Amino acid sequence: MIAKQYKDIAKWAMELALQNGCQNARVSVITANNNSFEYRNTQLDRLHQSTENKLYIELFVDGKYGSFSTNRIEKPGLESFIKEGIVSTRYLAEDYFRQLPDPGRYYKPDGKDLDLSDASFNNLSTDDKLAVAKQAVEEIYGTDNRIISVSSSYDDGVGAEYMIASNGFEAEGTDTAYNLTVEVSLKTDGDARAESYWFDSSVYWADLKKTGIGSKALERALRKIGQQKVKSGKYNMLLDNTTASRLFSPLIGAMYGTALQQKNSFLLDKLGKQIVSDKLTVMDTPHIPRAFGSRWFDGEGVATMDRIIIDRGVLKTYFIDTYNSKKLDMVPTIASPSIIQATLGSHSFDGICSSVQKGIWVTGFNGGNSNPTTGDFSFGIEGFLIQNGIAAISVGEMNITGNILDLWTNLEEVGNDPSETSSWRLPSLLFSNVNFSGL
Repeated sequence: MIAKQYKDIAKWAMELALQNGCQNARVSVITANNNSFEYRNTQLDRLHQSTENKLYIELFVDGKYGSFSTNRIEKPGLESFIKEGIVSTRYLAEDYFRQLPDPGRYYKPDGKDLDLSDASFNNLSTDDKLAVAKQAVEEIYGTDNRIISVSSSYDDGVGAEYMIASNGFEAEGTDTAYNLTVEVSLKTDGDARAESYWFDSSVYWADLKKTGIGSKALERALRKIGQQKVKSGKYNMLLDNTTASRLFSPLIGAMYGTALQQKNSFLLDKLGKQIVSDKLTVMDTPHIPRAFGSRWFDGEGVATMDRIIIDRGVLKTYFIDTYNSKKLDMVPTIASPSIIQATLGSHSFDGICSSVQKGIWVTGFNGGNSNPTTGDFSFGIEGFLIQNGIAAISVGEMNITGNILDLWTNLEEVGNDPSETSSWRLPSLLFSNVNFSGL
């Protein structure tokens, strides 16, 4: 929660800007407290704790726009800082598309709570957190003579933001997060190491999985021993719920107003048209309690709401902020998605895998890129060859190539097992006729 003294300074800073020539202003005060620890084998390798206080001010002066930030949240230093910012902004080129949102679009606090802040955060001791990171290593260290190293990283944070705008917006929010990751490296008969990881994330300390992370990371690493290439060709491709977002990201990126305005999007002029398989329906659902990505308003203060992104393959919305809406002469929507969810199918990952006669389960991506204008992509992958429903042969040093829209048009099945450790809650996905390059 933002202290009252900081809120008062934000209001004062906004009024000062208006009194010195700004037609409008928006001020945010952000505070954060973060901790991170890393164990490598049996030794504490890194310990970092930090706090941050920052004021961010946006100035709208005679059709010109400037943004400035400082960690000096005290009136004496801020007065000259803001006045100098106004002078600097006057030197910029006019950009009348830079405006605050229509006040009717703002979020209006009503007392409802999304349960995003864990009250126990400040009561947790450093010893408690170190114990979690240490235990995650000890869970597997020394259990297999092929283990070269085990590292665990724990981090957490609490952040708060108070925002006020001169045309009527005022709101604040606080959230917490906890993360635990274990990485394992194994020696093999060849030169290459077998490496993998596992993790968990939660909004509340009580929900964080504190055991089993190391064991899962070791299991994944052991399965990668003996990686090989398989014959190039078209295969079914299975993505689990930890990798599905990698190939969904280019679709979302092509929906942003900035990409559309710069004509750097393969979804230009695709609104209302079939762009992918009719098996895909995706929504933005921003008001799920105790969930990553949940929020009442975006970075402009615009109220979030449930919206359909893709409806049975048809593109239903773009992500258009105020600035790009004016440049594109389009109705604004929201600056970015909050929590992405798909309409789920009938089968879990195991159920889908058992139905695949010949395919490749992709467990990770190793570099590559996607062209935002054309949608053409090439990604390095690793995973397992699936034969007759069984993933048995570890594969690596292979690539997938194609076009994002063609790929998603060939979506065959959507699973029922969405990930809940991120704001993109995508399930397992099965695609057909994907180009794999190997031998």
